[in-house]
Amino acid sequence: MAMINRYLWKETTLSILIITLGLLSMFSFFDLIEELDSLGEGTYNLSNILTFVLLSIPGHVYDIAPVATLIGMMVSLGALGRTSELTIMRVSGLSITNLGVMLVKVGLLFTITTILIGEFITPVSEEAAQRMRLEATEGVVAQNFESGLWVKDDKSFINVKTVLPDTTLLNLSIYEFDEDFKLLTISTAGKASYLDGRWRLNDVTQTKIIETDQVNDKHVETTFFNKANWESGVRPELLNTLLVEPEKMSAWNLYSFITHLANNKQKTNRYDVALWTKMIYPLACVVMVILALPFGFLQQRSSSTSAKIFIGILLGVTYQIMNRVFIHIGVLNDWPPFMSAITPTALFLLAGIYLLFITERR
Repeated sequence: MAMINRYLWKETTLSILIITLGLLSMFSFFDLIEELDSLGEGTYNLSNILTFVLLSIPGHVYDIAPVATLIGMMVSLGALGRTSELTIMRVSGLSITNLGVMLVKVGLLFTITTILIGEFITPVSEEAAQRMRLEATEGVVAQNFESGLWVKDDKSFINVKTVLPDTTLLNLSIYEFDEDFKLLTISTAGKASYLDGRWRLNDVTQTKIIETDQVNDKHVETTFFNKANWESGVRPELLNTLLVEPEKMSAWNLYSFITHLANNKQKTNRYDVALWTKMIYPLACVVMVILALPFGFLQQRSSSTSAKIFIGILLGVTYQIMNRVFIHIGVLNDWPPFMSAITPTALFLLAGIYLLFITERR
């Protein structure tokens, strides 16, 4: 039994890794073609494009993990079925249940890998990719710290404590310098919204540092405004590129952001759904193993590898579409976040169990 277990692990894992490499190559090629349209914008050169494509790979790995597991399992089990190896295993006393338990462990391996990539690699690589692209194409330098988002815009430095999903800015500070980098003004605002091509600031306090003709003689003037306009090269679309999608944020960052929004009386439904999805999505690798298992026994002789790949891609795309649809519908209709996140995975799990039941009865 141990020898069969090792053999199945080797065959299925190798197949999944090959499929993953193939899908990554395809997505990276699409990224390269898309980024070539921006070649020459600012200082965005071929080296920057290749760096952006490489930094995008962890995000793609996280996205395609369930699909790659499904296709890889279907291909490897189909190959074992065509050579009658699965039939021999069953005749020798290995039930579909026992076979499923062996293969589910492979799914758990890829589940753990997906969790690690999604928690520790993807958030960092996505942010680095977007920041590098923004600095090269727009000349805007930005960096996230514990103190918030810092952006350099010409001779100004902007600090934003919170950027909401609609790019509304909360607790904004603007530091303006002259040509000699001497501080001229410090402006703070409780909120900033982008309307009609400019930023509208609320609850503004502006402090001007005024020099007199005397050496080292300065004084400060402070003015308060209920509302004010702010002209800046920092636009909402630029901020959007700096924002990592909720689904690609780490679970801890999601939880912290949800807590922050709740404390500020902001809606958290989008991020609640993303947090539950973050916890449930990696388990789809196990579900895809269960769904793929019956295909090793159905039409063993007549079903070709290309047909199994096509069916696997079709099922994988269907799962991803359902996942996205339920997330958006759940947010729009204020469904319970857990239900929105788990429904597609639960439906595929039920489909896999049903197919296994039919296969076992045959």
